[in-house]
Amino acid sequence: MPEEVQDRDRTQALRAHLEAHNGIRGLEILEPDEVERAVQLFHRDGFVLVADVLDDQQVARLAAGCNEVVDEVLALDAERRGNRGSHRYSFGGSSLTRSQLHRPAWQMLLDLPVVTRLVGEIFGSPHFTLRAASGDFCLPGAIDYQPLHSDVRDWVDDTKTPFSAFRDPRGRMSIRDLPCPYVCVNFLPQDVTRLNGPTRQIPGTQNARTRIPRLEDEPEWMRLSTVCPAPAGSIMVRDVRAWHGGTPNLSDEVRSIPNLEFYAPWFREPVVPGISHADHLKLSERARELTRFCVADSGAELATGTTLWAP
Repeated sequence: MPEEVQDRDRTQALRAHLEAHNGIRGLEILEPDEVERAVQLFHRDGFVLVADVLDDQQVARLAAGCNEVVDEVLALDAERRGNRGSHRYSFGGSSLTRSQLHRPAWQMLLDLPVVTRLVGEIFGSPHFTLRAASGDFCLPGAIDYQPLHSDVRDWVDDTKTPFSAFRDPRGRMSIRDLPCPYVCVNFLPQDVTRLNGPTRQIPGTQNARTRIPRLEDEPEWMRLSTVCPAPAGSIMVRDVRAWHGGTPNLSDEVRSIPNLEFYAPWFREPVVPGISHADHLKLSERARELTRFCVADSGAELATGTTLWAP
C-alpha cells in the first residue's frame, strides 16, 4: 500500500477516534461572575475555563491580529516546519522580542476586567505583573502530538537558559512546592473543537514531582484529556507548572490561542522588553502598571519583527 494512502487512512482513523472520545469528561465551563468557583478549580486542577470574557467585536479584533502574525510567519516557512514541531508555532518564539505586546490585538487583552479580577484572586493580590504576550497556533496538517511538558522549572545553569525560575540550595524544595508563581491566560479567538488542536491538560499535576511521561509512554486517557469543546471568547487560565501539550489539528482551519503571562507579585524571572516606551505611554493606567517590567528604556529603540526563531 502506498505510503500516502497509509497516512490518509491513519489520519481518518484518528479523526474518527477523536470525534468520539476527545475531551475532558465533565469539563466545567464557568461564567465570568463565578470567580470563587474559578479559583477553586484552578487550584484543584491547575487550569480553569471561563466563557464569554471577550465579546464578538473583541473576538474579531483578536482573530484578525492573530491572522496577521500567522501570515507573516508562514511567509518565512514555506515547508511548514514550525518552531514547536511540524505545523506548530509559538507566537512569542516568532517575535524578535519574544512577545507580541507591541501589537494592538494583544494590548487590548490587558484591559479586560474579568481577567484582572480572576488573576488577582488567584494570586491573592492585585500587584501581579506581565511577563509576556505570546501564545501559539497550529495549522491543519499538525498531525502529531506535542510531548507533555511544563512551562517553568527549577534552576538550571544560566548558560542554558536565562529563565532559571527557582533554586533551593538545600535541595529540599522545588518550585512545585510553592504557591502558584506564574499564570498563563489563553484567549480563544475561535471555537476549540475535538479536531482543531485543543490543548491537553493533565489535571492536578501542577504540584507533581513525578517525571512527565514521554510521548511513547503516555497513556491514552492523557492524550484525550483535552480542554474542549470551548466557545470563542473564552479564556483558559493555567498554572504553567501543570503538564500540558499540543494535539493534532485535523480541521481545515488554523487554531490560535494567544495569551498573556503573569508573574505573582513575589516571583520574577528576567523579562525581555516587549513594548516601546512611546507605545507604553499610550496604554491605560492599569495596563501600564501591568507592563512596567516589559517596557523598553525611553532612549532605546525596540526592534520588533517576525522570525521563525526568537534570539
